[in-house]
Amino acid sequence: MSESQVGEFLAALGERTPAPASGAATALTAALAASLVELAGRFADDEETVVRSQTLSARLIRLADEDSGAYTAFMAERNPETRARIIAVPEEIASCADEIAALAEHVRGQLRSSVAGDAEAGAELARAAGRVARRLAELNG
Repeated sequence: MSESQVGEFLAALGERTPAPASGAATALTAALAASLVELAGRFADDEETVVRSQTLSARLIRLADEDSGAYTAFMAERNPETRARIIAVPEEIASCADEIAALAEHVRGQLRSSVAGDAEAGAELARAAGRVARRLAELNG
Protein backbone atom coordinates (compact mmCIF):
# COMPACT_ATOMS: atom_id res chain seq x y z
CA MET A 1 0.00 0.00 0.00
CA SER A 2 2.84 2.37 0.75
CA GLU A 3 3.78 2.57 -2.91
CA SER A 4 0.26 2.81 -4.34
CA GLN A 5 -1.47 5.97 -5.42
CA VAL A 6 -4.73 6.64 -3.62
CA GLY A 7 -6.76 5.95 -6.75
CA GLU A 8 -4.95 2.67 -7.34
CA PHE A 9 -5.61 1.57 -3.78
CA LEU A 10 -9.30 2.47 -4.02
CA ALA A 11 -9.60 0.57 -7.30
CA ALA A 12 -7.88 -2.47 -5.78
CA LEU A 13 -10.14 -2.25 -2.74
CA GLY A 14 -13.23 -2.41 -4.94
CA GLU A 15 -12.05 -5.44 -6.92
CA ARG A 16 -13.56 -8.87 -6.31
CA THR A 17 -10.43 -10.17 -4.61
CA PRO A 18 -9.77 -11.20 -1.01
CA ALA A 19 -7.15 -8.49 -0.47
CA PRO A 20 -6.78 -5.64 -0.02
CA ALA A 21 -9.99 -5.34 1.95
CA SER A 22 -11.27 -3.87 5.19
CA GLY A 23 -8.11 -4.55 7.23
CA ALA A 24 -5.93 -2.54 4.87
CA ALA A 25 -8.55 0.19 4.60
CA THR A 26 -8.79 0.36 8.38
CA ALA A 27 -5.02 0.61 8.77
CA LEU A 28 -4.88 3.45 6.25
CA THR A 29 -7.78 5.22 7.95
CA ALA A 30 -5.82 5.11 11.21
CA ALA A 31 -2.72 6.36 9.34
CA LEU A 32 -4.76 9.31 8.06
CA ALA A 33 -5.84 10.00 11.63
CA ALA A 34 -2.21 9.91 12.74
CA SER A 35 -1.30 12.48 10.10
CA LEU A 36 -4.05 14.80 11.32
CA VAL A 37 -2.74 14.42 14.86
CA GLU A 38 0.77 15.16 13.58
CA LEU A 39 -0.56 18.39 12.04
CA ALA A 40 -2.25 19.36 15.28
CA GLY A 41 0.92 18.52 17.19
CA ARG A 42 2.91 20.86 14.98
CA PHE A 43 0.51 23.74 15.67
CA ALA A 44 0.67 22.96 19.38
CA ASP A 45 4.49 22.86 19.27
CA ASP A 46 4.27 19.36 20.76
CA GLU A 47 7.26 17.60 19.22
CA GLU A 48 6.65 14.38 21.15
CA THR A 49 3.16 14.07 19.63
CA VAL A 50 4.53 14.86 16.16
CA VAL A 51 7.20 12.17 16.35
CA ARG A 52 4.90 9.53 17.83
CA SER A 53 2.21 10.28 15.24
CA GLN A 54 4.75 9.87 12.43
CA THR A 55 5.93 6.56 13.89
CA LEU A 56 2.38 5.24 14.21
CA SER A 57 1.46 6.36 10.71
CA ALA A 58 4.47 4.56 9.22
CA ARG A 59 3.65 1.40 11.19
CA LEU A 60 0.03 1.50 10.06
CA ILE A 61 1.03 1.78 6.41
CA ARG A 62 3.15 -1.34 6.89
CA LEU A 63 0.24 -3.03 8.67
CA ALA A 64 -1.97 -2.35 5.64
CA ASP A 65 0.47 -4.36 3.56
CA GLU A 66 0.80 -7.01 6.28
CA ASP A 67 -2.97 -7.39 6.51
CA SER A 68 -3.26 -7.99 2.78
CA GLY A 69 -0.40 -10.49 2.88
CA ALA A 70 -1.78 -12.27 5.92
CA TYR A 71 -5.22 -12.68 4.39
CA THR A 72 -3.80 -13.85 1.07
CA ALA A 73 -1.70 -16.44 2.91
CA PHE A 74 -4.74 -17.57 4.91
CA MET A 75 -6.81 -18.01 1.76
CA ALA A 76 -4.03 -20.12 0.24
CA GLU A 77 -3.42 -22.26 3.31
CA ARG A 78 -5.87 -22.27 6.17
CA ASN A 79 -3.97 -23.39 9.21
CA PRO A 80 -3.50 -22.21 12.81
CA GLU A 81 -0.46 -20.11 11.88
CA THR A 82 -2.15 -18.19 9.07
CA ARG A 83 -5.32 -17.78 11.15
CA ALA A 84 -3.29 -16.37 14.05
CA ARG A 85 -1.81 -13.77 11.72
CA ILE A 86 -5.21 -12.58 10.42
CA ILE A 87 -6.15 -11.99 14.06
CA ALA A 88 -2.85 -10.44 15.22
CA VAL A 89 -2.61 -7.83 12.46
CA PRO A 90 -6.01 -6.20 13.07
CA GLU A 91 -5.36 -6.35 16.82
CA GLU A 92 -2.18 -4.34 16.26
CA ILE A 93 -4.07 -1.92 14.02
CA ALA A 94 -6.57 -1.43 16.86
CA SER A 95 -3.79 -0.84 19.36
CA CYS A 96 -2.17 1.79 17.15
CA ALA A 97 -5.53 3.44 16.53
CA ASP A 98 -6.24 3.61 20.25
CA GLU A 99 -2.91 5.33 20.82
CA ILE A 100 -3.63 7.82 18.04
CA ALA A 101 -7.01 8.66 19.59
CA ALA A 102 -5.31 9.29 22.94
CA LEU A 103 -2.67 11.49 21.30
CA ALA A 104 -5.42 13.43 19.54
CA GLU A 105 -7.22 14.09 22.80
CA HIS A 106 -3.93 15.12 24.42
CA VAL A 107 -2.99 17.60 21.71
CA ARG A 108 -6.58 18.87 21.36
CA GLY A 109 -6.32 20.30 24.86
CA GLN A 110 -3.33 22.39 23.80
CA LEU A 111 -5.03 24.09 20.85
CA ARG A 112 -7.13 27.22 20.74
CA SER A 113 -7.38 27.54 16.97
CA SER A 114 -9.35 25.94 14.16
CA VAL A 115 -6.66 23.25 14.08
CA ALA A 116 -8.47 21.77 17.06
CA GLY A 117 -10.93 20.45 14.47
CA ASP A 118 -8.12 18.49 12.85
CA ALA A 119 -7.27 16.93 16.21
CA GLU A 120 -10.95 16.09 16.72
CA ALA A 121 -11.18 14.56 13.24
CA GLY A 122 -8.06 12.52 13.94
CA ALA A 123 -9.58 11.27 17.20
CA GLU A 124 -12.85 10.27 15.52
CA LEU A 125 -11.15 8.49 12.64
CA ALA A 126 -8.83 6.69 15.04
CA ARG A 127 -11.68 5.56 17.28
CA ALA A 128 -13.62 4.26 14.28
CA ALA A 129 -10.55 2.44 12.97
CA GLY A 130 -9.98 0.88 16.38
CA ARG A 131 -13.56 -0.40 16.58
CA VAL A 132 -13.45 -1.83 13.06
CA ALA A 133 -10.06 -3.47 13.59
CA ARG A 134 -11.20 -5.14 16.83
CA ARG A 135 -14.29 -6.44 15.04
CA LEU A 136 -12.17 -7.81 12.19
CA ALA A 137 -9.96 -9.65 14.66
CA GLU A 138 -13.09 -11.09 16.28
CA LEU A 139 -14.55 -12.18 12.93
CA ASN A 140 -11.25 -13.75 11.87
CA GLY A 141 -11.03 -15.75 15.10
